[in-house]
Amino acid sequence: MTDPAYRWNGAVLDLDAYLTRIGFDGERAPTTRTLRRLVHLHTTTIPFENLEIILGRGIALDLETLQDKLIRRRRGGYCYENVGVFAAVLERLGFGVTGLSGRVTMGATEGLRPATHALLRVTTGEDDRIWMVDVGFGAGPLEPYELTESAGEFALGRWRFRLERRVGELGADLWALHQFGRDGWIERYTFTTDPQYRIDYEVGNHFVSTSPRSPFTTRPFVQRFHPDVHYVIDGATLITEYPDGSGDTRELESAELPKILSEIFDIDLDAADAASLVERIGPAR
Repeated sequence: MTDPAYRWNGAVLDLDAYLTRIGFDGERAPTTRTLRRLVHLHTTTIPFENLEIILGRGIALDLETLQDKLIRRRRGGYCYENVGVFAAVLERLGFGVTGLSGRVTMGATEGLRPATHALLRVTTGEDDRIWMVDVGFGAGPLEPYELTESAGEFALGRWRFRLERRVGELGADLWALHQFGRDGWIERYTFTTDPQYRIDYEVGNHFVSTSPRSPFTTRPFVQRFHPDVHYVIDGATLITEYPDGSGDTRELESAELPKILSEIFDIDLDAADAASLVERIGPAR
């Protein structure tokens, strides 16, 4: 019998509620077609956000808390939260699911960053292909991408990516995913195929949600990704990006933030949280 610590609690997931949340009504089978549809709907429905941290609350990764937040209360979350729910969904449907960790670089060439991004290695019941699933980055991809040396540059919808295989420390496999955007091709993150488990994600989550070195403890960071546009709130700046690399930015008045969160990001805060967020952002510009 497999130690439950190595699994994703798919048996206790409210699968019907999750599928209703993302609008999925297809075949519930571990196929590539189902995987693609689930990734697309999850990525475009559930936003990326760190607002609980900014509001002074912690991030819990137990499945019941994640279901309450992302499914019942229709909020979003960052990578560990999204991956925790999605891994449980895939496990419940019969996919092979292994957690991995990535180091977010976003073009940085100096300084080693911690491995604090969660993503999934997924297999189906159809063939031996290995799929990478990244529903928690906030900027796609809208589909799984195949883990293969021949991937090179590829498009998922209108968005462009490039996958490279490298040699890491001690000869280990090291993969790098690049994304095309406003600044051209940028290395997004690197990752290895060393398995990660829920307890490993707890450790990374503690750093990301509490360390003063974490970007998520200093200002709101919210994303909504669509097939033709990517919206970002970074502090009090609203950023709009398009697949061709074009985009624009606008500085927000702090009082605008709750309305923008609702209309663009589908995040509705109650009155107390909205007021607290506005106060934490600072006075109107």
